[in-house]
Amino acid sequence: MEKNVMQQVFQYKVDAEGIATFTIDYPGKSMNVIDQAFIDGLNDCIRRAVADAQVIGAIITSAKDAFVAGADLLTMEANLDAGADDSVAIAFEKYASLSAVYRRLETCGKPIVAAINGVAMGGGFELCLACHHRVMSDASGVVVGLPEVQVGLLPGAGGTQRLPRMLGVLAALPWLLEGKTATAAKALEAGLVNAVAAPERLLATARQWLLDQPHSTQAWDQKGFKIPGGNPLDPRVAPGFVVGNTMIVAATQGNLPAPLAIQSCVYEGCLLPIDKGLRIESKYLLAVATLSPVSRSMIRTLFINKSRAEKGLHRPAAIAAFKCSKLGMVGAGMMGGGIALNAAQRGIDVVLIDRDQEAAMRGYGYAEKALAKQVQRGRLAQDKMDAILKRITPTTDYLLLRDAELVVEAVFEDRAVKAEVTRRLDAVLSPDCVLATNTSTLPISLLAQASIRPERFIGLHFFSPADRMPLVEVIRGQQTSDQTLARALDFVAQLKKTPIVVNDARGFFTSRFIGAFIDDAISMVAEGISPPLIDNCARQAGMPVGPLAITDELSIELSVHAGQSQAKEFGADYRPGRSVPVLQKLYALGRMGKKVGQGFYDYTDSGKRVWPGLALLFPPREAQPAPHDLKQRILYVQAIEAARAFAEGVLLAPADGDLGAILGVGFPAYTGGPFCYIDGIGLTAFVNEADRLADLFGEHLRPNELLREMAASGQTFYGPKAGPVPVP
Repeated sequence: MEKNVMQQVFQYKVDAEGIATFTIDYPGKSMNVIDQAFIDGLNDCIRRAVADAQVIGAIITSAKDAFVAGADLLTMEANLDAGADDSVAIAFEKYASLSAVYRRLETCGKPIVAAINGVAMGGGFELCLACHHRVMSDASGVVVGLPEVQVGLLPGAGGTQRLPRMLGVLAALPWLLEGKTATAAKALEAGLVNAVAAPERLLATARQWLLDQPHSTQAWDQKGFKIPGGNPLDPRVAPGFVVGNTMIVAATQGNLPAPLAIQSCVYEGCLLPIDKGLRIESKYLLAVATLSPVSRSMIRTLFINKSRAEKGLHRPAAIAAFKCSKLGMVGAGMMGGGIALNAAQRGIDVVLIDRDQEAAMRGYGYAEKALAKQVQRGRLAQDKMDAILKRITPTTDYLLLRDAELVVEAVFEDRAVKAEVTRRLDAVLSPDCVLATNTSTLPISLLAQASIRPERFIGLHFFSPADRMPLVEVIRGQQTSDQTLARALDFVAQLKKTPIVVNDARGFFTSRFIGAFIDDAISMVAEGISPPLIDNCARQAGMPVGPLAITDELSIELSVHAGQSQAKEFGADYRPGRSVPVLQKLYALGRMGKKVGQGFYDYTDSGKRVWPGLALLFPPREAQPAPHDLKQRILYVQAIEAARAFAEGVLLAPADGDLGAILGVGFPAYTGGPFCYIDGIGLTAFVNEADRLADLFGEHLRPNELLREMAASGQTFYGPKAGPVPVP
């Protein structure tokens, strides 16, 4: 059976002129991916071409629209579990297997040309680099690149060795460290490919190169070869590694092992013959893939879980697909304007409603301004901008929503205001129209009480700016029907966003998750912990912005009013956070945040600095906590909150929590999200560290019973030992 699959992955054909064509066409897959069947198939093609004296050279191309998308990450994840007990020697040979077959290709003695007809990424482009010549189609959408660093890996099939030998060390490093992609024109200019051809001329151009008596030995295999621009010890090159390492540490805070590993691969490997360099590369690939949880966590969340969510992981089955052609958008603020723009960009007609025409026009103006910037930067044609704006109708007239198929309400975060809008909508909407409320905290089931059809009511929590942020938190109320959930998920997919689905509860998942972080960080001020230490440790832990700085950005006034609204809404059930006394003191002093130039920081034209008065309001401790302990506290308080949400049945699966944390509220991507983070540490080690932190800083860091039970029974959130999902 394996032999049959192997033969199908590559179609082998030789023409009358002795040119072999290796056509990649992985059966049953929309895109060609690299796995063991791919490796075996390529090996077989090489063997046949070498053994046939009539073959003068070979073309490698694809029968699919894309060339090769890269490694099959699903298989990679499965292999990590299957190979957990492999010896180092066996693991090394596995991780070096693709590199070995590519090396066999380039040293087979016959010229090989890559005819790149579609996207070639990662290991797919490394296959092209191993060929003796590269011809790339100039069709729209065809790009090449080595994006492995973006999922915590390094190009491990020769990319870190061949690219510097082709371009020079300093020219190659940005392509390796940034994971950039290149169109045909840019690839040719950079030297990534040798020629560009129109799609209909691609194979003919590749054939002609083979007929022109080409070389079959790579430059780096020829005697006397020298790397363009000098090797890593060359005075022109060596300073680049010093600067590069400094920039990497500053950008990653040492949390991502792959960029430094890439630098090491290039530095060490380019001082040696290529065969030794390739082994060094395989060594570092094995290390980043297996010795650190980072790459596995990033792959699991940012590729596997994200892909599953976008393909309808939680979509009810047996319900017809839904496509929205007319959307109602009630509330034309920044959020409403962003949603309207996003929908119009996807070909949906939008009726944008607010309390008066002036307010509605402000939402329209948001879309107009955002599109104008794209036109100015050459990213959008003027006629396309005009067509998008034509789909948005700013108005005050609810009657225009009679034939809308879905309506999103994004008015002020107040239950009474939202109830009034819901009643007005129910009076005009068709019976099967879905009504979605955009709210970050108010329970959907409570808001649905204002509707005459709660089964058609659902929460869609967008993140600001809504036209750019990739996540939508879909909240199912107690009476939300399967059909409504399916329609909401189809609409999110139509917007090209990633959905997570959660059960109804105050704060849902993302708001309570980020709230735990912000609340705890602000309470540290009251504990006498230095404000710069708080924000700096948060950034060192991988958070994009310090919690005090982000509170100033969002507005202290907004935070205080949100707390007052929650207290009014939930009465005796409201539990104020530990940050409330700090925020109220600043609010009383008129320190509303960055918008007024005064918050935790003072803002001037020359920059910002911590307000000296904080030390008078909240005297600093004599002995400050160790930065390591604060970084742990910052990450653990969020992970523990995620575990609580999971135990309460708010989350349908750990994947929703991980995606929501990273894509929605900026939890460090290198962790893979809170549940990948806990698994990466190990449940027992995590529980023990959480107990230590609770002893240091307070009971809110104490792990819940779910975590203790999972640790005791050897369970994990992912993998073969994954525990059951709690039922709400």
